[in-house]
Amino acid sequence: MVNSAAVSITLISFAFTLLLILWRPRGLNEAVPATIGAVLVILSGAVSLQDLVQISTTVSGAAITIMATIVMAIVLESFGFFIWAAEGLAVRARGSGIRLFWYVNLLCFLMTLFFNNDGSILITTPILLIMLQHLGLKNRQKIPYLISGALVATASSAPIGVSNIVNLIALKIVHMDLYMHTLMMFVPASLGLVFLVTLMFFYFYRQLPKKIPKTFTIPRHPITSHPLSHSSDERSSRIYSNRFMLNILLFVFAVRISLFAGSYFQIPIEWIAVAGSLLLLAWRWIHLKVSPKDVLVKIPWHILIFAFGMYVIIYGLNNIGLTRLLVHVFQPLVSGDLLNASLLMGGLISLLSTLFNNHPALMVGTLTLTQMGLDPLTLKIAYLASVIGSDIGSLLLPIGTLASLLWLHILKQYKVKLSWKEYVKVTFMVIPPTLIFTLVCLAYWVSWLYPSP
Repeated sequence: MVNSAAVSITLISFAFTLLLILWRPRGLNEAVPATIGAVLVILSGAVSLQDLVQISTTVSGAAITIMATIVMAIVLESFGFFIWAAEGLAVRARGSGIRLFWYVNLLCFLMTLFFNNDGSILITTPILLIMLQHLGLKNRQKIPYLISGALVATASSAPIGVSNIVNLIALKIVHMDLYMHTLMMFVPASLGLVFLVTLMFFYFYRQLPKKIPKTFTIPRHPITSHPLSHSSDERSSRIYSNRFMLNILLFVFAVRISLFAGSYFQIPIEWIAVAGSLLLLAWRWIHLKVSPKDVLVKIPWHILIFAFGMYVIIYGLNNIGLTRLLVHVFQPLVSGDLLNASLLMGGLISLLSTLFNNHPALMVGTLTLTQMGLDPLTLKIAYLASVIGSDIGSLLLPIGTLASLLWLHILKQYKVKLSWKEYVKVTFMVIPPTLIFTLVCLAYWVSWLYPSP
């Protein structure tokens, strides 16, 4: 039983952390207040050493998989994949800024299916930045492509459970396999993505350049301005043939399929992700003679520290009665009606994700669901609605997902200025209607799949 002092300290720590993250005085890194808040919660006794072990066990697989995905992105950059893809994207747009908008979002959707939302951000953002820079677009004209690409890359993790590590963690808790998740989620989540892109298209239409250069060529020399390239060695920016690039993509696709298969056979997906990244590192070492030590410098460790800190804080809130409170309030509302279950749980996890980050928010939401005593179908739809809130509703603020934080990290490296104000002006217009639309589609789709007798 947690004493009253621990309750007070945990609540104050949460408020303090949230205030500093949203305020961000002098550009304060979000990992700093999250770490301080987590330390205070631990010292208060709200989170025990046993809880820390449990949190570490929960987070470690996701953290390892994210790091492995970052390693893959670094290797792809070394082979010149980003430049190759940027040139190909510009060619396919054929001088139309409108056509480019749709191709950008299609690319981000496919990359999330190939990798996951974090990997998609790590790969597509540099591609877009390189392309937009060499097309000669002004900063204002770059924003529609960058924001829409980031939102789609993150939201695209909803249709297939393996596209987001946090989804996989929660799947185990509700005893739901990837195939049932895909059957029940793919159609409504895909409709939601189309709705989201359409809203962003109309929102950005006047800002989109109508004509752009039909093509461009990036010099095949060391790209010293590229933030992922710290070496001046020409080997690190060599551009390989189309066939070589396609072989790389096929390998990445094989790793992707292996993640899906591994989860079916109860093989930890982090093992597969690490194996894939090690093979790619070896491939780079053989072709470029570049040792793997550079990855230690390039991984944004502060984002992982932020995620762990927020897990600790929300675990402390859970220990002082957050889950019991949520069960008491939402259980009567969620039971017995699929539409209510979808809208309420999707809305709740969206709010928690916006405040805490979607990793710990979905974890608390899923634990809450398992204590409600719901019938199997209502439990599944409430869980899927929680995933939609975690993957789409969380995009209201940049701190809602690790992918958004990675995206801001890359923009900062490229010296592209994008304030939180510019970001939320877009998200507050497009995310709430997309969330509601997707949750309603989910309820009706599942009702059609499993009609009540």
